Amino acid sequence: MTAFRYRALDREGVEKTGVMEADTSRSARTLLREQGLFPLEVDSVTNRSTGHSGRRMAPAELTLLSRQWSTLLASGLTVEESLAALIEQAESDDSRQVLAGVRSEILSGFSLRAALDRYPRAFPEIYRASIAAGERSGELARVMVQLADYLERAHALRQKTLQALIYPIIVAVVATLVIVGLMAYVVPQVVTVFEQGNQSLPLLTRLLILLSDFVRNWGWAFTGLLAAGIVAAHYVLRTTPARRAWDRSLLRLPFVGRHLRTLDATRFSGTLAILTASGVPLLSALEAGSQVVTRLPLKDALAEAIERVREGQSLSRALGATRAFPPLLIHMIANGESTGRLDALLERAAALQQQEYENRTATLTSLLEPLLLLIMGSLVLLIVMAVMQPIIEINTLLR
Repeated sequence: MTAFRYRALDREGVEKTGVMEADTSRSARTLLREQGLFPLEVDSVTNRSTGHSGRRMAPAELTLLSRQWSTLLASGLTVEESLAALIEQAESDDSRQVLAGVRSEILSGFSLRAALDRYPRAFPEIYRASIAAGERSGELARVMVQLADYLERAHALRQKTLQALIYPIIVAVVATLVIVGLMAYVVPQVVTVFEQGNQSLPLLTRLLILLSDFVRNWGWAFTGLLAAGIVAAHYVLRTTPARRAWDRSLLRLPFVGRHLRTLDATRFSGTLAILTASGVPLLSALEAGSQVVTRLPLKDALAEAIERVREGQSLSRALGATRAFPPLLIHMIANGESTGRLDALLERAAALQQQEYENRTATLTSLLEPLLLLIMGSLVLLIVMAVMQPIIEINTLLR
């Protein structure tokens, strides 16, 4: 049977959409009429997905799907039966369409991995590689649980990073708006009194007046140029040479470089742990794990290490020769190779590095928040001093 996406009208003229299974589109239309629906459009989900990667599933949605799927498989259902149950439980029409398309591919004789390959945006490479290993080993339900745990950890790490950056960003935006407001509206009204007199203004006050005039007269142009520069930088950084140079510069920074290096190492070790635990061959696991590394110099170093492993070198020595990854990861991999527990040591390394990353993020934000307040206070103090200096000089002369 094939999954069909339909659009139909009921007896009251209300439009209905959904996904159903039938042998042919004609059979699907017949089934819709039997249900009291007038079909407007019936199209095969598989045909719709040809050359189409489908929509991207949110991490929380994919995690829930994996847990439900593992439970159904562990209860004794086949892959086809579990997919049918998941289609009924899916809340969004897009999810039902993706799952129905996967089930149609399986009913057509394809493996689960081949069916998931039709939807690379919905199911990332690590997910599909682990599923293939679970199919080969017959431990698909256990692999699903491991995938759900991995997705939860990755999502939690991403959320903690975003939450740590929200407050500093808000403080920076509010500080910028306050200072621009002072320069554009408050300062001009105050310094007008001084400009009308013959008093010689202090240097700080004259600079403040010039800056205020620039903000009022050319602020819009400066903002436009800044926005254009950001957009241009965004497109330039999409090119590989510029992106590689930018990433290399970031990794060389004293504090930020180690922070970014730890983040990529955490992603890589966590991905490699789930793949090796699922029974994926090391070279295939390394190639899939390299896709979660975001910094190009680290990705290049990993490609070099993969070539060394392909030539027969151990993974720890291959990664250590690049000098691009944290020593903790190298030592844990070496211990895992010597004891035959590479997957467990990789998982431990990922947990330790994630803890280090979270601690460093907390330290960074705890330092960044008072630093932003100090900068904002200093700028406001300079504005106040520039306004008060002429007033103090007038009072001195009157005495």
